[in-house]
Amino acid sequence: MKTYMAKPNEIQRKWFIVDAEGKTLGRLSSEIAKILRGKHKPEFTPHIDTGDFVIVVNAEKIEVTGKKLDKEFYRYHTGYPGGLREISYRRMRDEKPEMFIRNAVKGMLPKNRLGRQMIKKLKVYAGPNHHHEAQMPESLEL
Repeated sequence: MKTYMAKPNEIQRKWFIVDAEGKTLGRLSSEIAKILRGKHKPEFTPHIDTGDFVIVVNAEKIEVTGKKLDKEFYRYHTGYPGGLREISYRRMRDEKPEMFIRNAVKGMLPKNRLGRQMIKKLKVYAGPNHHHEAQMPESLEL
């Protein structure tokens, strides 16, 4: 018996819509990463992008457990000497809720070309509106 390997031209991609209102950040992000990667499909192949598109709405209403909103920080470097910057989870959620979820999901994807290709299939919106009605997304309850 031969092992099945999916080919890029055989992959059928679907669109899913997820409502983040009241959901926990880490639990939601891991489920989204699984769908972007394609692990929910029987034809999953690790070295091929077999995942689907995911639209996340109401990103501004996502929850974080414990006291992480004030005690945890996103850190990045500007590239200049002394350029380490920190933004608290609360400030990131209030100012850029799209980046709040995108960074969490991106950390759960592979750190290579394949991961960069997968994160492009994630569409995050702060409010309940999105402009992907033409793709007829299916509602996904996580």
